[in-house]
Amino acid sequence: MSFTFSRVIKPARRFVWRVVTLALCACILPLRSPAQDPPAAPAQQSEGRAGQTPALHLEDYSRPQPAFPHFLRSYEARQVPEPNLGNSPRIDTLMRDGKIYLSIDDAVALALENNLDIDIARYNLNIADTDYLRAKSGASILGVNAGIVQNTPGGGVGGLGGTVGSGTGGTTVAASGIGTGTNGLAQSTLGIGSTITGFDPIITSTLQFDKNDTESVSILSPVPVVGQNTYTANFSYLQGFEWGTALSIGFNNTHQTTNNPANLLSPELASSFQFKVTQNLLQGFGSLANTRFIRIAKNNREISDVAFRLQTITTVDQIEDMYWDLVYAFENVRVQQEALTYAEKALSDSKQQAQVGTAAPIQVVSAQSTVSTDQQNLILAQNNLQLEELLVKNALSRSIEDPVLAEAEVIPASTMAIPQEEAAVPTQDLINEALSHRAELVESRIDLNSRDLSAKAVRNAMLPTLDAFAYYGGSGVGGNINPILPLCTPGVTYCYTPATNPPPFRSATTVGYGGTLNQLVNSTAPDKGVGIILNIPLRNREAQANQVRAQLEYRQAQVRLHQLENQIRIEVRNAQFDVKQNRAAVEAAQSAVDLARQTLDADQQKLKVGLTTTTAILQDVSTLTTTESNLVSAKAAYEKSRIELDRATGLLLDHAGIDVAEATRGQVTRLPHVPYVAPRQNVAPLDQPSQPQSGAPPQSEGQM
Repeated sequence: MSFTFSRVIKPARRFVWRVVTLALCACILPLRSPAQDPPAAPAQQSEGRAGQTPALHLEDYSRPQPAFPHFLRSYEARQVPEPNLGNSPRIDTLMRDGKIYLSIDDAVALALENNLDIDIARYNLNIADTDYLRAKSGASILGVNAGIVQNTPGGGVGGLGGTVGSGTGGTTVAASGIGTGTNGLAQSTLGIGSTITGFDPIITSTLQFDKNDTESVSILSPVPVVGQNTYTANFSYLQGFEWGTALSIGFNNTHQTTNNPANLLSPELASSFQFKVTQNLLQGFGSLANTRFIRIAKNNREISDVAFRLQTITTVDQIEDMYWDLVYAFENVRVQQEALTYAEKALSDSKQQAQVGTAAPIQVVSAQSTVSTDQQNLILAQNNLQLEELLVKNALSRSIEDPVLAEAEVIPASTMAIPQEEAAVPTQDLINEALSHRAELVESRIDLNSRDLSAKAVRNAMLPTLDAFAYYGGSGVGGNINPILPLCTPGVTYCYTPATNPPPFRSATTVGYGGTLNQLVNSTAPDKGVGIILNIPLRNREAQANQVRAQLEYRQAQVRLHQLENQIRIEVRNAQFDVKQNRAAVEAAQSAVDLARQTLDADQQKLKVGLTTTTAILQDVSTLTTTESNLVSAKAAYEKSRIELDRATGLLLDHAGIDVAEATRGQVTRLPHVPYVAPRQNVAPLDQPSQPQSGAPPQSEGQM
């Protein structure tokens, strides 16, 4: 008996190629789960979030790569663009002669385009998209960082105890999502529940060739070494659906050749398939239990949108505070510089008078002391101004490595505008605005909804597991009657009788692969059945603990939401108190300036008739300088208190005309309009102060 390997390998190769072709067809045309989205448009044409302008450089990563016509794209890595670390062109348009003439509206616009805190928070929007895409596959979520980034130095943020912007997760608290915290609260049960069969179809394939030679030790074996070549091509398909339904399809194929004359078929084809549907009836039944991750991820994506708005509010609040610190420093340098100019003039006059004998030498010493003191005050004011300029440039740019930008002076082109009368808005109206607009409350309410969904899923997981299943399948054989096996006749040991052959071989000696597959569906050898699987965990202590813990965490979040509302009420009242208090401080400082100026004018008249001394005049100038500096500081504090009131009521962006969609894109096309601001008149370079009249102090820019 001879055995030719080529006789085996050629039909087996054809068989394998046929099976692979069928498998590829199954891969290209998978069943689609209701939880999946239709194919998305190309990334460059992706739409933005509902109600917003499509982002210029932000893709919608909540949609998968389109599978058609290039179905392999699903397995290709998507490249995320490198971060843009260059400054926006706006900053160049504001620079003239090495100086940046910066209005507060320009400062806010630059912050929306360049501030790195906003840039870092902007990535959370896309990260939330990827979590949503992951959840739509049936996988658990990873959580979204939705906190506030406050890594820009300079400029305080208001609120109680300096805890503004402690929203859901983030740098200041924790990341939202499974096993993490929200507003500092336990969130360990979020998302747990029954096992979810993946909504993305999974095709498993096994292609194998096995050549097995076995030495026989049986006296009944017809050959001393049994040779057997086996080709295997098995495929399976698994997919879950949102109602707790699982679909599985198995398709197995073998092609076997042997030199054993006792085998009826050689080569032998064997195929089988099984179509099985399983439905959860208790634990894991229903849409909520199986789409909980999708719903939570969708909520987290909404939280990321709200958190980005909160980030924008916090950063704008910080930038406006920094701007008024810059204005104060700028005005204070002018006040100190003008005081020094007057002191130097008084020293020169005292020296001339001492030379002619009309003034005592002690007046020269007193004037010299005043000049030294004013020089020290000016140096301190200039250093403070340089620091504020550095902080502002860092906050409004992605990089200050450019030496031109690093050395540029910042000239504030806006100044404070105190309204003649304060708008009389009832406190309760302000509180109602805050309860409607504060982003922290919106975040907490969305998070509370996620906790409620999770609690229901955990409650479902307490039930026993009862699965009903039904399946249908079949098997078929094919190949050739072993040519070395003769028909049964008297005296022949190894033989076969057609009447006892499998049905396909009773009238034929050869059955091809097509005939083998036909047997799978023509009820030649069906395999069908139904059944149930019941799994009852006795005592069920783990599920009981999870259910109670989920309820406790939900109740805890409800209390935290109420506490946050109370805190916001206090913040609004406190901010309103600060506005009234700081306005009163401005009026008191203005009165002090008026008194100091009138006193100086009166003493100057006395000096002309010899009723006072230059030393007294210098003291009056010092008092005037202090009151003018206090006035500038009071006005800056008033502007900050107005900002804090807008932040506390959640209306900061609305009152400044800021579009969050433009902040999301990082490209401002409509300049903000910050209220209670006036353009500065006659902005003069700091190295060219106004020259005072002899015997009269200069008019300070601080008088606004």
